[in-house]
Amino acid sequence: MANFSKSHVPQFSVEVYQNEFLPEGGREVNAIVTVTSTGGGTLGGTAASTRTYAPGEGPDAAVVIMVDCSGSMDYPPAKMRNARDATAAAVDTVRDGVAFAVIDGTHVAREVYPGNGRLAVADATTRAQAKEALRKLSAGGGTAIGTWLRLADRLLHSSEVTIRHGILLTDGRNEHESPEDLRAALDACAGRFTCDARGVGTDWAVKEVTGIASALLGTADIVADPAHLTEDFTQMMETAMGKEVADVALRLWTPLGAEIKFVKQVAPTVEDLTVRRTEAGPRAGDYPTGSWGDESRDYHICVQVPEAAVGQEMLAARVSLVLPSPDGGAPRPLSQGLVRAVWTDDMAASTALNPQVAHYTGQAELAQVIQQGLDARKSGDVDGATAKLGRAVQLASASGNEATAKLLAKVVDVVDAATGTVRLKAKVAEADEMTLETRSTKTVRVKK
Repeated sequence: MANFSKSHVPQFSVEVYQNEFLPEGGREVNAIVTVTSTGGGTLGGTAASTRTYAPGEGPDAAVVIMVDCSGSMDYPPAKMRNARDATAAAVDTVRDGVAFAVIDGTHVAREVYPGNGRLAVADATTRAQAKEALRKLSAGGGTAIGTWLRLADRLLHSSEVTIRHGILLTDGRNEHESPEDLRAALDACAGRFTCDARGVGTDWAVKEVTGIASALLGTADIVADPAHLTEDFTQMMETAMGKEVADVALRLWTPLGAEIKFVKQVAPTVEDLTVRRTEAGPRAGDYPTGSWGDESRDYHICVQVPEAAVGQEMLAARVSLVLPSPDGGAPRPLSQGLVRAVWTDDMAASTALNPQVAHYTGQAELAQVIQQGLDARKSGDVDGATAKLGRAVQLASASGNEATAKLLAKVVDVVDAATGTVRLKAKVAEADEMTLETRSTKTVRVKK
């Protein structure tokens, strides 16, 4: 495990959970990789958001807050006031030495503070100035989120920092630019900064907000009641302030004849990383994981290996965590684990399901059937929606995912959770349906 020059940068560990035994002719190897970083962030020890630094040792981070100021933010009138208050609370949570800016987002993006294409450095004075500038925010105009993201990217890259983060709040649909424009903006910003996205109220599009967070490796959530924005923004900023290392990649090396079928983050949320691979030398590829503080995440890796005879064994994949070198040199290895394949004629050994693999296969299916069930419900396919959401209830119950089970119970009447027997509710509050859809990818960890 690597040692870093700064004592508060996380140490990484990798644990691999798998059933390495395959039957004769078996080719598919599944493993859950648990990555844990400790000693750097918000969960334990000194919280990064309250830590003080020696002169010249300040945090190497910048954050830009993008606030929706379109006309719809005036309905109800308290919404804009809640957004101003929440942004002020987030500004208060930015720790000394972190570079920051605030953007007013409509059909164009405008710098609210500090202006002139630059970032301010957080201290008591700049935080007070930013909060004063926020008082002038008012609602009016349309929504073109791609312009907000491109301005945030320019501002974040005006500063020589390694950790770049955005926080985006919207209350409406992205109606003043094409989906292609938003997609192009996300493609341009991907890998350049991470971004948490929040939808306030119920007039925004879930797939837009979750798509932004997914593309930029951040979190997405609903704040149905604008009165809860301050609490949510404060928590989001505290988490952002706990990030201590950026651009960590999961590097997978496979031997000749083996290939990666998929790579998914499966905890704390489901995120398919398969298509985000970038080549990293012979038979190796990097998958982005974003920024890390003190936290643990799980990844499901599926490798297809060549057929082999009983008694043979091979290394199916080497899993490493690597940190890019700031000068473009060789990346720094942080930790590694091994995925193995052993061929056996012992049926009991080769058919046993590893509990971690089984659990997360179920959690990934849970996220998928919720999406499919809600889509079917929206299109009027009652039978399809009932079947898919019934399966979701069954999976949530079996895996102990109580948070998702509670959200499902607001959309369906549960007759029997164990068999997935449900009836669609005749009337569902829009906020309840949007909350289920937005949080459908949140998973529970396997019970150790």
